Amino acid sequence: MQIQITGHQMEITPALRDYVESKMGRILRHFDHLTDAHFILSVDKLAHRAEGVLNAAGKRLFADAVAEDMYAAIDALSDKLDRQVRRHKEKLTNHRG
Repeated sequence: MQIQITGHQMEITPALRDYVESKMGRILRHFDHLTDAHFILSVDKLAHRAEGVLNAAGKRLFADAVAEDMYAAIDALSDKLDRQVRRHKEKLTNHRG
């Protein structure tokens, strides 16, 4: 799976990159049929924003989160994406013959 991390109005440090990749590891434990992920981290004055798009087989999952700290925004984003991935996986397993 390819993970792309970009920053708007900020530089992506190795610490932020490692943190996002560790949070993605948690999501991958629930569902390994994800093809790629794109994360956009941005800063607007006092608000830190994290957006994420996951592409699964035939499905595109999007979530965003805003917090006062970038790490808190990434935590909230990973929680939202994790819920969506688990819901998508349940739909796949419940609707099979």
